Amino acid sequence: MSKTIVVGMSGGVDSAVSALLLKQQGYNVIGLFMDNWEEKDDNSVCTAVEDFEDVRRVCDSIGIPYYSVNFAKEYWDRVFKHFLQEYKRGRTPNPDVLCNREIKFGPFLEYARMLGADFIATGHYCKVEKIGDYYCLKKSKDKSKDQSYFLNQLSQEQLSSVIFPLADIEKTEVRKIALEHNLVNAKKKDSTGVCFIGERNFKKFLKQYILAQTGDIVDMKGNIVGTHDGVLYYTLGQRKGLGIGGKSDGSGERWFVVDKDVKNNRLIVTQGEEDVLFSKALDAVEFNWIPHKPDSKVFECHAKFRYRQPDQKVKVTICDNKVHIDFDKKQRAVTPGQYVVLYDENEYCLGGGVIDQIYF
Repeated sequence: MSKTIVVGMSGGVDSAVSALLLKQQGYNVIGLFMDNWEEKDDNSVCTAVEDFEDVRRVCDSIGIPYYSVNFAKEYWDRVFKHFLQEYKRGRTPNPDVLCNREIKFGPFLEYARMLGADFIATGHYCKVEKIGDYYCLKKSKDKSKDQSYFLNQLSQEQLSSVIFPLADIEKTEVRKIALEHNLVNAKKKDSTGVCFIGERNFKKFLKQYILAQTGDIVDMKGNIVGTHDGVLYYTLGQRKGLGIGGKSDGSGERWFVVDKDVKNNRLIVTQGEEDVLFSKALDAVEFNWIPHKPDSKVFECHAKFRYRQPDQKVKVTICDNKVHIDFDKKQRAVTPGQYVVLYDENEYCLGGGVIDQIYF
């Protein structure tokens, strides 16, 4: 009897092709669409309705059953509340990482098992390999699309339950397969932006949930150079949307954010010289090791401080309640609230944690 796999269907081409490939391999495949966010976009369009329609058409074309499940409450409680709390602290969280741990590999996995699933599958570009008694997470063949960064918080139980059909397939090949099988979303563009916000204006979205006071934008010497809408709405290194580009007494170079003084409601900026944004080390907390905590407390490896960043050489020191990471080369705009993710020389993900403290 063939094994049952429940595929997380988003309406996009990656999950569609994942379902198709698994069906071709002889699995009993079920499509499951997650509705995690009940809100219309800036054009008053409920994107979940459109996405589910694509899921329906794809599943009918492939010849597999499909269902929809609403995890909006779970998402709000497990992901969005944390997202808001972090922004109120002046940090910049990454809800996509939490969504994977808390929703896609949490309630979704539980629901899939209720449907009789032996495994779940998603359209992520990454690999799971079992080595001995442990499950390891590795980069995908298509390095330009690798999404292991977003899965750095998964447990051994979660990794043991998932299949990634696109692990060894390039994105161009995925599009080709979708076209060859006349899938309706073969040319659908990839989704961008934060998972529940999409491509909407981020500041406008955030203002619906966090009321922040306007205040002074000051330079490194404390001189007032403008007014901000609320320090919580800005990120380190941000250049756009500051509204101070045309100062007559400036150097003519672009301004960018170097710090957020949440206590005094001041946004600190500088012009031209970016050296102040480059840090040499960080402390990370809530670290999740894959497949387990290393035996050595001090070792060298590579790290990413944001998605799509090239791997950077680092030295890692494991402390009692944190992980200290020294950079081989100074890094620009490393941001508290984001995740630092470690990799070895063989492209295995060693895990990741929340960036808590930066050292300059």
